[in-house]
Amino acid sequence: MEHYNMSRGTTFYAIGLSYKKADAEVRGHFSLDDAAKSAVLEQAKTNGIESLIVTSTCNRTEIYGFAQHPFQLIQLLCDNTKGTVEEFQKVAYVYKNKDAISHIFRVGSGLDSQILGDFEIISQLKMSARLSKKQALLNPFLERLVNAVIQASKRIKTETDISSGATSVSFASVQYIMNTIERVSDKNILLFGTGKIGRNTCENLVKHTKNEHITLINRTKNKAEAVAGKFNVLVKDYANLQEEINASDILIVATGAQNPTVDKHCIQSDKPLLILDLSIPKNVHDNVCDLEHVTLVHLDDLSQITDETLERRKAHIPVAEAIIETVKSDFNAWLATRKFAPTIKALKHKLTDFANAELDTQRKKMSDFNETQAALISHNIIQKITNHFAHHLKGDDVSTDDSLELIKKVFQLEATKDNV
Repeated sequence: MEHYNMSRGTTFYAIGLSYKKADAEVRGHFSLDDAAKSAVLEQAKTNGIESLIVTSTCNRTEIYGFAQHPFQLIQLLCDNTKGTVEEFQKVAYVYKNKDAISHIFRVGSGLDSQILGDFEIISQLKMSARLSKKQALLNPFLERLVNAVIQASKRIKTETDISSGATSVSFASVQYIMNTIERVSDKNILLFGTGKIGRNTCENLVKHTKNEHITLINRTKNKAEAVAGKFNVLVKDYANLQEEINASDILIVATGAQNPTVDKHCIQSDKPLLILDLSIPKNVHDNVCDLEHVTLVHLDDLSQITDETLERRKAHIPVAEAIIETVKSDFNAWLATRKFAPTIKALKHKLTDFANAELDTQRKKMSDFNETQAALISHNIIQKITNHFAHHLKGDDVSTDDSLELIKKVFQLEATKDNV
C-alpha cells in the first residue's frame, strides 16, 4: 500500500533531526521537556491534527503523525522549542508513508542509534504513545505501528547480540572513565542529575568501577535518595553542589535543564577534574575549558568511541533487518485489512438487507416457515460471501483500490469512511 490516509486529506509523516546532521548545540535548540511535549499535543488538537506522537532524547527529536503537509508538524516543533524553521531545514529529515514506517522501525530497533544497538529509545516511544493516547491523539494505525516496533525491538534484543558491549551513552561514559582515569576506584565521583541517563550511569558506575566514593545530587533530593537506595551511594543537598564539585575528581552531569547548570565559576579547586556532560541541551558551559586542569567530554564525543565489540555487533545488522521486515510485513497485512474492512462491513449489511427482505417475503407465503433455520442458513451464506471477498482483497495479485471500487459499484454501497 502506497498511501496511509487515515483521515480525509492527511498523510503519515515522520519529521525530525538527529545526531547524524545536528550537533549537540542544535539538538538542544529543538529539545522538548515534558511540559513542551504536552504543549505540542495541545497545540496539535487546536490545529486539527488527529494523531501524533512526540519523542525527544539526547540524540534526536521527532514527531510522527498525520497532517495535510509536513510543515504543520515542523511548525508544531518550532513553536514549542528555541529552534527556528530555517535552522530545522538545514539538518532535518522528512519521511512520508512507507518511508516513515521504515524509519520508526529502525529508530525503535536501535539500528539508527548514535551507539549501535542502544535500545533506550524504545522506552521513549512507549511513553510518548501513552501520553498521546491519554490526550486522545493516538489513532489505531499509530498505536498498532508503535506496538509493532516494540515487538521488533524485543525480538532483535533477544534473538541477536547487537546489544552486546557499550550500547548506551551511560555505559560508554563509564567505559571512557575506566579507560582514561587510573585507579578509578579511589577517585571521588559526583553525579549531578538522576533522570534516566543519570540512573543508568549510576548503576554502571557501581557495577563496573567498584568505587565507594560516589555522590549523587539532584535538585529534588528525594529523587536522588530513591536512586541512592538502590545502589548504596551517598546523597548531598543541591545547596552543596559547588562544594562537592570542588571535592570531586570526576563530575558527570545528566540533568534535564534547558540552560547550563555548571560553569567555570563553580570550580574553585586546582586539581585535575574530568567532566562528562551527558545532557541535551548542554548543561556544562564551554567556559570550563578556560581552566587548564579541567577536561570536558560531551556525549557526542563518547559516541565516537568504538570498543572491541562494535564490529561483532555490526555483523548482526542483517538479522535485525530481516526481523524488522517480518514484523513490518505483518503490520502492512493488518493495514490492508483495515483499509477494506469498512467496505466488507457495508457489503455484509447490504446482503443482510437482501436476506431480511427475502425472509419476509417467504414468511408471508409459507404457513410452516421455519424462521430459525432460514435465518441460520442466511447468516452462513452471508458470512461465506463476505469471507470470499475479504480473501480476494488480501491477495497480492489484485489491486485493492480497484477491487473496492468495483464492489461498491456492483452492490451500490454507500461511501464508507477511510478512518481506521
